[in-house]
Amino acid sequence: MKHHFNLNFLAKSTLIAVTGLLFACAQMTKPNVPQSQDWPSFGRDFTSQRFAPATQINTTNVQQLVEAWKVNTGVTGSFQTTPIVQDGVMYLSLPFNHVVALDAKTGKELWRYSHDRRKDWQMCCGPANRGVAVAGGRVFIGTVDARLIALNAKTGAKEWDIDVVENAILTEGQDSLDKNDPNSARKVTGGTGIGIAMAPVVYKGKVIVGITGVGYGLHIDNPTADAPLGAVIGVTGRYGRPGFLAAYDVNDGKRVWQFDTIPSSGWEGKFTEATDDGATFNRDVVQEKADMTKYPDAARFGGGSAWSTPAIDTTSDTLYFGTGNPSPQMNDISRPGDNLYTVSLVALDVNTGALKWHYQQVPHDLWGYDLASPPVLFNYNLNGKMIAAVGQASKTGWFYVHDRVTGKLLKKSDAFVPQQNMFKKATEEGIVVFPGILGGSNWSPVSVDEQNQRVFIEGIHSPIKYTLHETAAHDGKPAIRYAASEPTQDPRWGLLSAIDLSTGKIAWQNKTAQPLLGGVLATAGGLVFIGEGDGHFNAYNSQTGALLWQAKSEFGVNAPPITYTIDGVQYIAVASGGNSIFGYKQGDAVLVYQLKK
Repeated sequence: MKHHFNLNFLAKSTLIAVTGLLFACAQMTKPNVPQSQDWPSFGRDFTSQRFAPATQINTTNVQQLVEAWKVNTGVTGSFQTTPIVQDGVMYLSLPFNHVVALDAKTGKELWRYSHDRRKDWQMCCGPANRGVAVAGGRVFIGTVDARLIALNAKTGAKEWDIDVVENAILTEGQDSLDKNDPNSARKVTGGTGIGIAMAPVVYKGKVIVGITGVGYGLHIDNPTADAPLGAVIGVTGRYGRPGFLAAYDVNDGKRVWQFDTIPSSGWEGKFTEATDDGATFNRDVVQEKADMTKYPDAARFGGGSAWSTPAIDTTSDTLYFGTGNPSPQMNDISRPGDNLYTVSLVALDVNTGALKWHYQQVPHDLWGYDLASPPVLFNYNLNGKMIAAVGQASKTGWFYVHDRVTGKLLKKSDAFVPQQNMFKKATEEGIVVFPGILGGSNWSPVSVDEQNQRVFIEGIHSPIKYTLHETAAHDGKPAIRYAASEPTQDPRWGLLSAIDLSTGKIAWQNKTAQPLLGGVLATAGGLVFIGEGDGHFNAYNSQTGALLWQAKSEFGVNAPPITYTIDGVQYIAVASGGNSIFGYKQGDAVLVYQLKK
């Protein structure tokens, strides 16, 4: 009998085998991947891949998922937390920075911490919090009133409480708006200020957290309840301060180091007109350089919030995080230059806070394209060579892949959302831009399936009208100039995308009724889980994108799902409390699912 061999098949098989071996080796040396079936930190491990090895729930049986337990926490508000599960206990931050510990098998409440906010502190950015860190017998939380608090993990008793920032900052108001502008009389929901939204991360005896809101802009409520955001307005003025990321001693809260996202010198950068990826920004560099003498202290008000939990490479002790937009938001009169290190992916020495490198996606940002989604670390297969990489999903609608050591841009994906009038300036008539200030990809964490070289991203299509308001001084009244981003009446929707990391191409994509916000969970069971603003909670086949299972909550599901295993039973958990900025119904539910017994 003759045997016919397909040489192409053999070559392909050999390549797959070699690649698989490389991945196996990489997995063996990959740092800090938990061997338990807990969900011990914000991104599950320091890589922030949000990929779980559990396979009990998989593509063949996910249709049998049923509710294991449900808890209503009693605190209603935008609910964005990632539950942390360690040793059978689930730790949850609630809106307004309350914390609960629950039995992760039953939902029984074990203890509760009620946060007493500073009476003189105005929230900049709403009550939402994205999670706690749990390490060394303590639970750590950053608060809306700019405090870092350590609780006893067994009892919830407060062990220490520090002010990360002692003094509030000047906030813009509606008195700076044109009286003929309808926004001058609408409800204000937020403005430039200082708070902490991110879940802290604990590493080598340090708890690391950053401040937010320092370039937030004036947020106006929408008269339509189910519409996202009335307006974000960038008011001319000296509002804000530099953002920062800082490390504190886990035992007493003493600050170990601080990295300011706006350097006191050199913040103007190189007046970059085009980035390595070919983006250009319609800048008037001549005018900006002339304005440098007018605003030599612009760095004092520079912005650059730190919105999302850093990822950490434990082999090199390098920390990666994204920075927010410059201040004032969408208004550049008083801030010439590149406004370093805003709208950048930043790499620091985690032991000292020293800068290793940065990559600025949008120099001199005028659109609110801050890096809100957390960075993710993975081994990247580039033309058959494995490279330690860091990726970041952007508000601009691309996924960036960088060399983790040098910061070199290795790949920019195809756009995962529609794009129009990118980097066009505001006009008096108003120009329709998308993605707009909401993204792209907002703060939602991605998930990376390293073995299959795929990243799963939640996307937003929500066109905005970008308008310049400008009047000359007259009758003793000062000149007025500000820019506003407001939702249009155009259709808006969400996009869940699977992107092939090697090629940057979209492998599959699913459209959802509303813009997606919350985050992604992928598992070795071949599944991807996400929630929707209408209360749907979905499971998809990670290879094909087929919808396999769907549950329904009475509130928006706009938080990142997790999975954990106790006594051989795998659970899927997610917070369901909606989101006020997107008009998704708010609530107070924690939902946990398991396979039907």
